[in-house]
Amino acid sequence: MTHDIEYSSYDDADGIATLENIRYAHSAPGAGRHRHPSGPTPQFSGISPGTAEFRAFTGDVPGAGFTASPPYGSEFPSGPQPTIGAADGRTEQLLDHGRQRPRRSRLAWLSAHWRAVLVFIAVAAMAFGILVLVLPGGGASWPASVAVVQTEITQACQNPNVAAEPSQLNFACAKDTQPVLWVFALLTSGDNPSFVDRTTGRKGLEPIQPTQGGDIAWSLNLHHPYNPANPIDSLQVAARAINNIISGATLTSSSGSPDVEPGLESTAANCQRYTGSAQLVSRPGYPARCASPIAVPYGQAALVSDIFQQWMGGTPSQIADEAGVLFENADNPGNSQVQAILASLPDASQ
Repeated sequence: MTHDIEYSSYDDADGIATLENIRYAHSAPGAGRHRHPSGPTPQFSGISPGTAEFRAFTGDVPGAGFTASPPYGSEFPSGPQPTIGAADGRTEQLLDHGRQRPRRSRLAWLSAHWRAVLVFIAVAAMAFGILVLVLPGGGASWPASVAVVQTEITQACQNPNVAAEPSQLNFACAKDTQPVLWVFALLTSGDNPSFVDRTTGRKGLEPIQPTQGGDIAWSLNLHHPYNPANPIDSLQVAARAINNIISGATLTSSSGSPDVEPGLESTAANCQRYTGSAQLVSRPGYPARCASPIAVPYGQAALVSDIFQQWMGGTPSQIADEAGVLFENADNPGNSQVQAILASLPDASQ
């Protein structure tokens, strides 16, 4: 079986096709034992047989698994002939897939993109730092008893009469300021409904004098008699007392005339501290109050500290300030100041 080769000039496409024929001739059975046609050597565009380029292009190099083809017009010697190894593949790879780009190492990629990598690391570190600062608590939590008191507060605040009279202010049971009740219970009784202060005689979850608690209980339409050891009774009495401390109250004197008692909001200095404005609003029969609402966190915390100091007469200002800190960080028990306060609380079991 012989394969004729045209004796004419070949362009690149013809050269590739001819190489395909040569590859087929080499791979065909007995290809190495047939005489090549005589005549002039065919010329490939830019590649001449016998040159280093031709040998590299066709894979005819030492160690490639076969022997270079002899000059046209000669024969291989008789006997077993070397064969082209099936795994040899330089010519076949080149014809089938073209030249492949060398792979870049990971080190080379990092070297080329090190600025982008550093920026990514910096951004990730910053995001992690922000999360640590923003996420509340860092795993810390309030004492388990706080959750119990919070449930009791929800029930106690269903009584509409806990609002102050006659202003109807209800700071103690409002959704955003309700923590004032469990903060006071935590600081004064350690969340123990059976707490009794042997020195002052104050009793209950929100310690108060039993007689004073009984007087307030009448205005709340509570069941009678008032029971300071009942956490719901104690919380309702405390809510009404806190609201009256803030906004004042109007009572009926023994002569039957209204007796207006001022609250913390009744002074210009306090309003300046709580709201940033000293302006007051006054009307006959009502205690004066701040013209601006007490809505900013620092103002509310200052108000809670003042309520605590009036609630627990004679208490050091440092303890009153702690009430404001706990209130302001009601959603952040991991705060360092909060943790220090919790660690310093005495055992108030009795």
